[in-house]
Amino acid sequence: MRTGTGLFAFGLLAWLCPALAANDSSVAYNSCIQCHATKQTGFTEPHSFGAHSCTSCHAGDDRADTVDGAHAGLIAFPGNLGNADRACGTCHADRVDSVARNLMHTGKGLVSVTRILIDGDTGADDTVNLQSLGHSAGDSMLRKLCASCHIGQDKTEHKLDPTRDRGGGCLACHINDYPTDGHPALSTKVSDARCFGCHSRSGRISLSYAGLAEGLAPSSDETAGILRLADGRHIERMPADIHYLAGMSCIDCHTSIGVMGAAGEARHQREAVDIACVDCHDNSNPRIRRSGWPDEFTGLARHIPFPADDDTEFLQTGKNGAPLWHIQVRNDGAWLHTKNTNRTLKVPVVKSDTHGTDDRHDRLTCAACHSQWVPQCFGCHMDYDTDGSQWDHVDQAVTSGRWNERRSDVRNGLGSLGVNEQGGIETFVPGMIMTVAHPDWEEEKFFRIFAPLSPHTTGPARSCESCHRSTVAVGLGEGEIVEQSGKLHFLPAHESLRDGLPKDAWTNMDSSLGGDTPLPGQRSLDANEIEAVLGAPLR
Repeated sequence: MRTGTGLFAFGLLAWLCPALAANDSSVAYNSCIQCHATKQTGFTEPHSFGAHSCTSCHAGDDRADTVDGAHAGLIAFPGNLGNADRACGTCHADRVDSVARNLMHTGKGLVSVTRILIDGDTGADDTVNLQSLGHSAGDSMLRKLCASCHIGQDKTEHKLDPTRDRGGGCLACHINDYPTDGHPALSTKVSDARCFGCHSRSGRISLSYAGLAEGLAPSSDETAGILRLADGRHIERMPADIHYLAGMSCIDCHTSIGVMGAAGEARHQREAVDIACVDCHDNSNPRIRRSGWPDEFTGLARHIPFPADDDTEFLQTGKNGAPLWHIQVRNDGAWLHTKNTNRTLKVPVVKSDTHGTDDRHDRLTCAACHSQWVPQCFGCHMDYDTDGSQWDHVDQAVTSGRWNERRSDVRNGLGSLGVNEQGGIETFVPGMIMTVAHPDWEEEKFFRIFAPLSPHTTGPARSCESCHRSTVAVGLGEGEIVEQSGKLHFLPAHESLRDGLPKDAWTNMDSSLGGDTPLPGQRSLDANEIEAVLGAPLR
C-alpha cells in the first residue's frame, strides 16, 4: 500500500479531477472492488470514472484493508441533498444550488397557500418552505399529509417503487434502475416513473397523462373497469394525452432549465414551468443558431440527436430562450426526436384555418379547448385528532396527532373555465371544497377554492356546446339555464352549502358569491362573461 506525500498529493488531485484517477495506472489498487466487483459496470460515459474511483462520490477509504476502515465516512446515497454538495456538486455545483432552492425541494407555493388558508398568515419569508415547518394547524397538516413530496427527503433503500417513491435529491430523477449485477446508471434520460411518485397526487398529472383517473373505492357491485395502484388507490381508464400516445415522455416537453434551473426563484409551480404549447407548435417563433446558444445551455449540445453545426437553427422556449435541442427544424417542418423512446415525430403546426380568427376567443389557452377531461373532487372533510398518531415527514417518525381525511363526489370530466393571472382563459378545478375541524378552533372552517390546472389530457378540441351550453364550464355547477323576462336564470342540480353556492359550483350568475382562488389575479368568470358565454350563438 503506497504512503507518503506523493499519495496524498495524487489523492487531492483525484478529488479535484476524479477522471484523472481513473486513467492513472499508478493507482490501480481499490479495496472497494474486493467486495463490490460487480459495481464496476453499468456507468454511463460521463460518469465512467466511477468504475475506478468509488470514493469520488461515496467517500470512505478505498485504501483500507478492513470493512470498517473502508466504510469510515461512507456516503451510501451521494445524491441526497444533504450530500449532493460534496458529491454531485463537485461537477454540477450550479445544478445542486438551484435544486436546493427549487420548488421541488422547498414547496414554497404549497406552504404559502396552506398557511394563508388554515393559519391566516404565511409567516416569515425565510420560513415559507417545507424545511421550516412549525406546529401550527397548517404546518401540522403539511407535516402529516404533504411534506413527503419534496426531493430533499432522503433516499434510504437501493431500489425503486414508482408509486411510492419520494425524495432522493439528484437520485430522485437520475437513476432509473438499481441492477443487481452492476452500478446504477446516472442518466439524463429521466423516465416518467421518476415523476410518478409525487405527480400522481394533488393535480394527478402523471395519472391523467397516461389516461388514468383516480376515484373513490367502488362498492362491491361497481368493480367493472376499476383498477388499483400498488399503493391501494382506485383508478379507472380515461382518454390519455395525445403526446403520451405518441410515445413522448415528460422530459420531451419539460426542459432541464424549467425543472432544475429557473424554478429556483419561483413562488409557485406555474411560474417555474418554462415551456408552452406554442414553443413547438408555432414555427413562426424566433429561432437561435447553435453558435448563438447562451453559455448556460452549451452543455446541452452533446445531446443533439441529429446532424448539427454552428449554423443549425433551433426552436426556443419563449420564457427563457432555452434551445429545444431535440427538435429538428427542416424544410418540411419541425420534427421532434423523443428523448427516451427513440421516435421521430412530426410536430403539427397551429393553423388559423383550424383555430378561427374570432377575437372573442383570443384569451383562450390551448388547454382550455384541448383538455379532454380533468380530475375534480367536490367534497372533502378533514379533522385533527389529538389522541391519534401519524408519520411526520419532517421529523421522520410517528408523532402524536393525526389528520383524518374523507372525500366524496369525485368526478373526471370537463372542468370549469376561469381567468388566470395573465388574463387568459384556462381550466380551473376545485383546489378544495371542504370543511376543516381542529380542537383549537371554536368552529370548523369551510373553504371553496378553485385553482388553475394544466391537466395533461390533451386531445381533440372540445365542442362549442361543451362551453357555450354548459353551466359547468362557466363555474355554476351542474344544472339548467332558463330564460325569464329576457334574463337568464340558473336552476342548480345540487343543494347549496353554507356559503350559499351549490356543492359543485365556483360562482353564481351575478358573480356575487364564491370565485376564490389561491393566487392574486386569478378569478372565476364575471357576470358579463358568464352571460356572454351562455348566450353566444353556435355556428
